[in-house]
Amino acid sequence: MADAIELKTAPADFRFPTTNQTRHCFTRYIEFHRSNCRCLAAKGEESNQCEKFAKYYRSLCPGEWIDKWNEQRENGTFPGPL
Repeated sequence: MADAIELKTAPADFRFPTTNQTRHCFTRYIEFHRSNCRCLAAKGEESNQCEKFAKYYRSLCPGEWIDKWNEQRENGTFPGPL
């Protein structure tokens, strides 16, 4: 039998008090891509601690947005600060 997967959303963030989570999603995506390089450098590729940043934005953002932003990052046209 496969291991059960525990699903959680990102923790509450005082910067985003309203129910519209669009900005929260975008901010978590940027935080992951900014901090993930630093986290991986400090903790190593095998560390699961860096994965929490990915779980935050993946739980908040629609997959279509993530795909689009990933494509924009690859093309150098991403609108946010990385």
